[in-house]
Amino acid sequence: MPTPVDVLEALLFASDTPLEASRIQEVLELADEGEARALVEALRARYQAAGSALTVVEVGGGFRMVTRPEVAPWLMRLARSRTRARLSRPALETLAIVAYRQPVSRPEVDAIRGVNSEAVLESLLERRLIRIAGRKDAPGRPFLYETTREFLVAFGLRDLGDLPKVEGDLVVPEVAPGDGQAPAEQAPGPGGADLAAGG
Repeated sequence: MPTPVDVLEALLFASDTPLEASRIQEVLELADEGEARALVEALRARYQAAGSALTVVEVGGGFRMVTRPEVAPWLMRLARSRTRARLSRPALETLAIVAYRQPVSRPEVDAIRGVNSEAVLESLLERRLIRIAGRKDAPGRPFLYETTREFLVAFGLRDLGDLPKVEGDLVVPEVAPGDGQAPAEQAPGPGGADLAAGG
């Protein structure tokens, strides 16, 4: 008969998103979230005692099974052998602007970067690293963008408060009405540009 820690291990292994303490409590029918967190700590202790390559971390408001930093060099070799596309420098730059200024419109991103960011934003939307948070009350009613839970997970952050601190403020140059903006921004289509096209 599996123990609650065994079941938790299976849940974390099978889940493709971080598991919140409340979800663990619900599935295992525990008394409260404190019991769920205690099971997470017990699983961490089990991994540590066994010298396992695995551990459990808290990211994006939940818990996730991950590999220990010590095995990173071998994982890097594996990653290099894959053809998976990585984020380009313009995509990382745009993502950083959204993360620190959110919610932020495309004209504001363009003004900071000095170039058109439409294709890069579409690529980040496709990767679900950002999402549309509404529209700005300004001429053209441009979309406002913000980061997603997938962004937190991808960068190993518990919440936005874990973002590295930067000195000074990220100043947005004055955006003239209609500057680089269509009369009404259209919703991105399903076949947005890929990273190569987005820079």
